[in-house]
Amino acid sequence: MNEILRCVNLTKAYGPKVALDRMSLSIYSGRIVGLLGPNGSGKTTFLKMAAGMMIPSAGDIFIDGFRPGVETKSVVSYLPDHLYVPDWMRVRDLEEYYQDFFADFDRRRADEMLGLLGIDNRWVLKQLSKGNKEKVQLIMTMSRRAKLYLLDEPIAGVDPAARDYILRTIVNNYEPNSTIVLSTHLISDIERILDDVIFIRDGHIVRYGCVEDLRKATGTSIDHLFREEFRC
Repeated sequence: MNEILRCVNLTKAYGPKVALDRMSLSIYSGRIVGLLGPNGSGKTTFLKMAAGMMIPSAGDIFIDGFRPGVETKSVVSYLPDHLYVPDWMRVRDLEEYYQDFFADFDRRRADEMLGLLGIDNRWVLKQLSKGNKEKVQLIMTMSRRAKLYLLDEPIAGVDPAARDYILRTIVNNYEPNSTIVLSTHLISDIERILDDVIFIRDGHIVRYGCVEDLRKATGTSIDHLFREEFRC
C-alpha cells in the first residue's frame, strides 16, 4: 500500500497548551480512517495541519511525500468543522469558485448530488437550512478527485436521516484509491464504513489499527471499545 500521510513526532502547542504531542503514524491509500476522540483531543488540530492550515510547533508531516504547501493543495480536499461559505453566494457561485480554484473539481458530480437533495444551484445559500448548507459544503469537498479527503465532524449536529445521507455521499463519491480521514465522536454512526481507526486523547494516539483486526482481538465493537477507552 502507498503511504499518503506520514507524521513524525508531530507537535502543536498553543502557548502552554499542547494540542498534539509528538504524534507519529502512517496512513495509507485506499482506506477510510476514523479519527476518534472526545472533544479537545487534538482531532481538528491534526486535520488542520494535514490540510496546510497550521504550521507544526515541532516534528514533521508529509502528504504524498511533501510537506503541506503548494504541492499538496491538489492532493487534499478539506472539510472544516464549521460553516465557511458566505450567505450571499448562490450555490452555483460556490461551484464556480471550486471549479476555478481546483482543477480536479467535477461539476457534473456536484450537480448530481445537489439534484438528489432537491437543491437548485440558483438558490442563495442564506435560503438554506444549516443542515443543507453543511451538505452543500460536503458535496463541494467530495466533488473533487483528490487523493486525500479530510473531513472534520461531517455528521455532527445533523439529524439521523441526514447522517445516513452524508455517509452515503462519502462512501459513494470518493476516488477508489483515495483515502478519507474522518473525525468524529459519533462512533456508532460511522463504524460500518471504516477500514481503520485512530483513537486520540490529549494529543496522543492511544490506539491505531484495522477495524476488523481490533474487533477480532477484543471481541467487541469499535463503539464499545471507544466507550471503554474514554470512559470518564
